[in-house]
Amino acid sequence: MRLFIAALASVMVLLAGCKDATPQFKGSDITGTHLGKDLALTGTDGKSYTLETLKGKVSLVLFGFTQCPDVCPSSLAELAQVMKLLGKEAKRVQVVLITVDPERDTQEVLRAYVSGFNPDFLGLTGTPEQIKKTAASFKVYYAKTAGAQGNYSMDHSASFYLMDAQGESRVLLNNSVGAAAIAHDIQHLLR
Repeated sequence: MRLFIAALASVMVLLAGCKDATPQFKGSDITGTHLGKDLALTGTDGKSYTLETLKGKVSLVLFGFTQCPDVCPSSLAELAQVMKLLGKEAKRVQVVLITVDPERDTQEVLRAYVSGFNPDFLGLTGTPEQIKKTAASFKVYYAKTAGAQGNYSMDHSASFYLMDAQGESRVLLNNSVGAAAIAHDIQHLLR
């Protein structure tokens, strides 16, 4: 009987060592999709950005615009909360808002908007063609919708994309998942 228990204990130890080392994300694992590979825009700091220049930090990318009435400000407020939850680790994370409204979202307008949520957040803009190419590489939908008196709004996808420190797309998160789940997935990528 002791021999059986010892053998069973040995098997359990071996099986524990064979656990899948793949992180258990709260969002969808999109590793290997290479989403965002065509990102090439200008930051609110005037610098050019690609996935290559974002390497070294985990990046959380979202698409939106400064005149968004609901989804964008609530998403950015939630991401400011995520940064607080991360504490000191937040220095290893870059939140990036890519505008889908380059006509109105100049570097100055975008800088004032994102820094109102967190001074370390980065806004990216470019020509309509650059935005279109970048959005397509993330498989993001956006479209101008007519409003009253010649005004317009923008419909757009509202997901969060987590890129690891090597610039690879890793996690797709629904914008309603919550700050704790976002922080959880970021912490997995920071390991």
